[in-house]
Amino acid sequence: MGILEKIAEIEREMARTQKNKATEYHLGLLKAKLARYRAQLIEPTSKSGPKGEGFDVLKSGDARVALIGFPSVGKSTLLTTVTKTQSEAAGYEFTTLTCIPGVIEYNGANIQLLDLPGIIEGAAQGKGRGRQVIAVARTSDLVVMMLDATKKEIQKELLETELEAVGIRLNKQRPNIYFKQKKAGGIKFTATLNLTKCDEKMVQNILHDFKIFNADVIFREDCTCDEFIDVIIGNRVYMSCLYVYNKIDQISMEEVDKLARRPHSIVISCNMKLNMDYFVEELWEHLGLMRVYTKRQGKKPDFEDPLILRGGCTIEHVCHAIHRTIVAQFRYALVWGRSCKFSPQRVGISHTVCNDDVVQIVKK
Repeated sequence: MGILEKIAEIEREMARTQKNKATEYHLGLLKAKLARYRAQLIEPTSKSGPKGEGFDVLKSGDARVALIGFPSVGKSTLLTTVTKTQSEAAGYEFTTLTCIPGVIEYNGANIQLLDLPGIIEGAAQGKGRGRQVIAVARTSDLVVMMLDATKKEIQKELLETELEAVGIRLNKQRPNIYFKQKKAGGIKFTATLNLTKCDEKMVQNILHDFKIFNADVIFREDCTCDEFIDVIIGNRVYMSCLYVYNKIDQISMEEVDKLARRPHSIVISCNMKLNMDYFVEELWEHLGLMRVYTKRQGKKPDFEDPLILRGGCTIEHVCHAIHRTIVAQFRYALVWGRSCKFSPQRVGISHTVCNDDVVQIVKK
């Protein structure tokens, strides 16, 4: 029996098993087996097996964004509208058959936008080049899920299910669980709070299913058994997702208002070029990018060529962005901006910078 058949058999058994207190341990083991088989499907252990290789697109720019959606939702039209790249768009499905990259220039940053072929139900199992599309999504910094505003919500649920099946967790935080496998000593389980979704017996059953008999486990938050399985497998990708509802020119204003109020969602019309500027602004916000300007001693700040960094970066990251040898020669930095109590402020290498800060590095 192949992996796909085993996955289908487990999914059928889970569907016909009633969810109650008596079956929760059995369902936990089924979830562990399902996660194990799906991990093998994505990353086969045999060298000759088919690998989930992505399209040959070199990662460039300050960030990478993957456009994912069903066929004919407007991905190619969006790419053509917000970048200088022409992507073929037509009224039939599967117009785009390969990955087409484009670049959005915004706030001094170059954001790589990838127009991926439309995926279909069963993409996680490799249908419709789905595994290649998903492999590119895993290497991205942000997923933009294109949805048709004229269709039902089931399209969003199906896409999320496909991405969940291959270990992509959208708009979720990594579970606060400490897990370390050992060579001896048995399983040592600790919880720093009362657990309501998982218990010690469930943890032991799941670990035994993964052939793990010696490990340290510490639950620091009330996590589910699915989240614990994610921690064991260790290849999950946690990333932001922006839900973009296209074709709002074909629905009522009440429906547009309802969609726009959903979390992490925006509404656009590619054909009428509605809300395109706001779409690019939201990309910037969800990527968590910021600009930092450099300044030489006795000269004005270089506002023409800012450094593009991620939120939460320190002076050390600024040094690396300028040149990798500066950290070894670093003495202190002078900073002007919102990250300081006063301007300029003399700071050390661990000081956290904010958007639009001006930094002057003083070397030894």
